[in-house]
Order: sequence, then structure tokens, then C-alpha cells
Amino acid sequence: MSDTAQLASDAGSRDPSVGLRAVRALRMLVERLEALQVENARAQGWSWQEIAHCLEVSRQAVHKKYAGGRGLLRREK
Repeated sequence: MSDTAQLASDAGSRDPSVGLRAVRALRMLVERLEALQVENARAQGWSWQEIAHCLEVSRQAVHKKYAGGRGLLRREK
């Protein structure tokens, strides 16, 4: 079973320590995937508004999170 599939399975565990660890790991994975796709979109010329629309958040929220060195993209480089 893949790590992601195992995490999804663990997230449904009746043992809270297993479930909560899995939820945290999945949250971190989602954050990394979002950052990767925002970077991809920006590299292809997408506007902050287009990205925000796809993520169903405000333009200001996505811009604050990822622009100007404050967001996840800039910290991981």
C-alpha cells in the first residue's frame, strides 16, 4: 500500500493517536501540493485571481500566503 493510502487509512483509525498523526501528515502533504501547484500556475503566467478562483479563496489570501517571500514556496527554496 502506498504511503498516502496508508495515511488515508490511518486517518480513519479508532485510535486517536494514530488518526491525529495521520491527519497532521495529510495536512502537510496538502500544503506542499498546494504550494507546488501555485508555483506551477505562476510559472505559466496565471494571475493571483485565477489561482484564488480555483482554490476557492480570495485573491488577497493566496497572494499573502505565497507572494513576496512570506509563503510556503519561498521558505522551501
